[in-house]
Amino acid sequence: MPDYDRFARFYDAAMDDPSARGSRVLGSIRRHLPRASSILELGCGTGSILAQLTAFPALTGLDRSPEMLAVASQKVPSARLLRGDIGDFWLGERFDVVVCVFDTLNHLLTFEAWRSMFDAVYDHLVGDGLFIFDVNTVGELRRLGDEPPWVFDFDEHVFVLDVDFEGDGLSEWDIRIFEHLGGTRYELHREQIRELAVPLGRIRAALADRFTLLEEASESGEAPTDGSIKAYFTYRRA
Repeated sequence: MPDYDRFARFYDAAMDDPSARGSRVLGSIRRHLPRASSILELGCGTGSILAQLTAFPALTGLDRSPEMLAVASQKVPSARLLRGDIGDFWLGERFDVVVCVFDTLNHLLTFEAWRSMFDAVYDHLVGDGLFIFDVNTVGELRRLGDEPPWVFDFDEHVFVLDVDFEGDGLSEWDIRIFEHLGGTRYELHREQIRELAVPLGRIRAALADRFTLLEEASESGEAPTDGSIKAYFTYRRA
């Protein structure tokens, strides 16, 4: 998992609006477990999703980056924020809902690590608890690798993203932020991360024994395939 130590203070300004992801999470909870009161977010980052869930009385976020957690603590002071590895964790308690969105799961670079996280999610859910997550698909990572680098301005800074699809579902993301220091002066901040995409059938099979699929959708709302941009899932602990 990346630490995002150089990227944390730019993350919110450079990333997509999180409101749509938060709305998806809220909608799934309201449809399938409206009595939910405790939420655990894995890879909570700067707290943008937790900030949309403050109607729930008990919020917990887990992330390995102290820099990201520092931002989250300012954004969601009511949340309990813990540093740890989402691929292998034990908190000694159970939650009504476990959330892992913004393709955070893709940052685990072996399917064994995905399975380890699924095991930990199962162990941390109440009997009928929900597991809500999304992933970048194999097709999406391949498309991103075929595209030229993305370049855009934000807050007088410049963001450059170049994705290299390596095959076998793996991709490397070269993220460069040129921080504007005034005049013509810029400082480069660079982060290189990797993502793994897994065929959706393999994900479903890994969860089938201990979870019940409640909802799945692509970005367009149709059934997701390996060629979709993203796949969104809601499971219930069986």
